[in-house]
Amino acid sequence: MLLGGLQKTTLVDYPGKVVCTVFTVGCNFACPFCHNSDILSREAFEKSDYKQVKEKNFFEFLSSREGILDGVCITGGEPTLQKDLVEFCRKIKERGLAVKLDTNGSRPEIIKKLIEADLVDYFALDYKINWSRYSEAIGVKFPVKKVKESFRLVLDWFLAGGGKYDFRTTVVPGLHDKKELLKMAGQLKDFFVEQGLEEKDHFWALQSFRPQNCLDDKFNKLAAFSYNQEEGFLKAIQEVLPQTIWRGRE
Repeated sequence: MLLGGLQKTTLVDYPGKVVCTVFTVGCNFACPFCHNSDILSREAFEKSDYKQVKEKNFFEFLSSREGILDGVCITGGEPTLQKDLVEFCRKIKERGLAVKLDTNGSRPEIIKKLIEADLVDYFALDYKINWSRYSEAIGVKFPVKKVKESFRLVLDWFLAGGGKYDFRTTVVPGLHDKKELLKMAGQLKDFFVEQGLEEKDHFWALQSFRPQNCLDDKFNKLAAFSYNQEEGFLKAIQEVLPQTIWRGRE
C-alpha cells in the first residue's frame, strides 16, 4: 500500500465512531475541483511536502491506539487502485476495528471482492454529477456504467444487511446549480427504486466545496456557494429525496 498521509483521530469521517483516516496515493480520475491534488499521482506526491506512511508504522500506530479507535477510514486518491487493499482491510478487521472505504466507484470488481470477503462496514461512494456529464466532472473519459455497477453492488450489500452506505456529492460552482442537482436527485431516486430500496433508506449526502488546493487553479478562484444558497438547494432536493442531508449540518 502506498500511503500518503494519516489523520490520527477524527470524529467526522465515520459518523458515530472515533477513527483514524489513512490516505492512499494515486487516482484514475482528475476532478478539477479535487483538493487532494498532492496525492493524485506518485509523481505529484514525491514533489509535495508529504511523506510516505510505511504500512508497518501504520499498524504500529493502530496498536498504540488500541481501545481508543473504533475503526479506520481509507480514502485517497482512490484506494481501490492499491493492489494490496483487500489484505490491508483484512489486517484492520483482524484487530477488531471497523473499516470505512471512500471510493469513486470506478472499480466495481474490487468492491465486489471486499464485499464477498466481508471486509468493509461502511462504503462512501462519490456521485459527481448527472450521468450524461460525468466525464466533465472527473476530467477523463470513463465508462460510467462501472460507477453504476458499484452503486448496485453497494445497495445490494446494504439491503442484505451488510452495513452503512453514503452516496455523496461535493457541490461545486460552475458544475452544479439547482437544475443540475434536481436532475441528479431524480436519477438517484430512480436508481433507488430500481434496486428496491424503501424511501426511508434513500440517502444522499451533499457537502460544501472549498476553493483551496484544487487540481485546476481556476477552481481556486471561484466563490463558494453561500449558506443560504446551499439551504435553497437542499430544500428543493428534499422534495424529491427527503433523506438528503448537507454534511456537517446534521
